[in-house]
Amino acid sequence: MGVALQIAPAHRNIGMELQDQSITALIAARDEAAFEQVFKQYYKKLHAYACSFLNDPDEAEERVQQVFFKLWERAGHLNLQGSIPAYLYRAVHNECLNYQKHEKIKSAHRLHVVHRMKNDSTTDKSMNKELEQQFREALNELPEQCRTVFQLSRFEELKYREIADKLDISVKTVENHMGKALKLLRLKLVDFLPFIAILLNI
Repeated sequence: MGVALQIAPAHRNIGMELQDQSITALIAARDEAAFEQVFKQYYKKLHAYACSFLNDPDEAEERVQQVFFKLWERAGHLNLQGSIPAYLYRAVHNECLNYQKHEKIKSAHRLHVVHRMKNDSTTDKSMNKELEQQFREALNELPEQCRTVFQLSRFEELKYREIADKLDISVKTVENHMGKALKLLRLKLVDFLPFIAILLNI
């Protein structure tokens, strides 16, 4: 007389030596016990493997956790060919390579930004120096009293009446000198007009 053997469901009796095929099927079915076993069995080894790529324990931990997260989230859709450890090592390898590639892109972008900022700074300094020189030359070419009126108005911020009293001339004469100074400066500094307009309100 035969004896009927009752076999408990595989996902309720998971040991450390379960066959890959059984574990794969259980993980595909999102069996928490199977997933936990795989995590405990391979986590430290995978972490050490990731460290060999990244030389950064914290980042290696992030990469391995990401692999397990994807394994759980996509379990029902993953094509787990071959053994579970082979899949995990391959996934960690790819995760580390993608991270390194991303870091290289970020580093290249940072270098580009720094280089551009340096170039912009050099250009600005060169332009400011040239503007200062051109402005000084243009100012020196103004008639003496015209230049004096302009300097008192723009640099010392005196009102036209104050300038008139200071130079003992009429307000109308001050206005004429200012109009002449502004016209001549615009002509001399036409290439820098936007900057001059903002700087001196002309």
